[in-house]
Amino acid sequence: MIKSFKRKSGISASRVAVRPQTPAYIRWLAIAALILLALGLSWGMYDAGRKFAGFDKNEVTHELDRLAQLNADLQRDNEELRVRLAGLDRQLQMDLVAREDIAKQVKTLEHENTRLKEDLAFFQNLGSAPGKNEQRISIGRLKLERGNFPGEYRYSLLLVQGKQRPGDFHGSLEFTINFEQDGKKIAMPLADSTSTTEVSFKFYQRVENIFRMPPDATVESMQVKVFEKNVAQAKLVQTVNLSL
Repeated sequence: MIKSFKRKSGISASRVAVRPQTPAYIRWLAIAALILLALGLSWGMYDAGRKFAGFDKNEVTHELDRLAQLNADLQRDNEELRVRLAGLDRQLQMDLVAREDIAKQVKTLEHENTRLKEDLAFFQNLGSAPGKNEQRISIGRLKLERGNFPGEYRYSLLLVQGKQRPGDFHGSLEFTINFEQDGKKIAMPLADSTSTTEVSFKFYQRVENIFRMPPDATVESMQVKVFEKNVAQAKLVQTVNLSL
């Protein structure tokens, strides 16, 4: 039994390690320090990354202010351009109107020039033609044309006294329109406002006017009668077809 005890307590006995025990609060402090250190490192890395990527609050605010100012400048420039464009558009419209007026004036002057040349040729032929000098009243340059609008017509003529003129001519003109409507041939005096035209002249007088007809009427010709004052019978009758 003693031998057995010796063997158990001798060299062959199991070794026992003795370690000092660490208090729990120290372990918790160490863990807390590690957590704080990890949080600090994480925040530092996050802040450094945010600054590196340009997401710093001050920089973001500055960038927003810059963009707002840029937007305000663009809006101001846009408004200025809009005002300038409106001014240019008005100026363009005025120029177009002015050009149209000039074109109308040029066209009117060309028409007047052509008419004066025709009148001059008419007077020259009238003065040189044999047998016409004895005729007291004559009609020249009688025209019937379409107007600028549907159903509108324009006529013009020139009344002339021959060389042997005892005095001023006083009289009137009557106009009759020959047209077709609903398949019927109709001769109708012009409206009251233009059917009779008073004339009084010594050498010559130009007569021109505009009249309107129903849209479904097809005008073919116009007849002109010249009456001397206080004389019932027409002194001169002439007919002209519609110019095509």
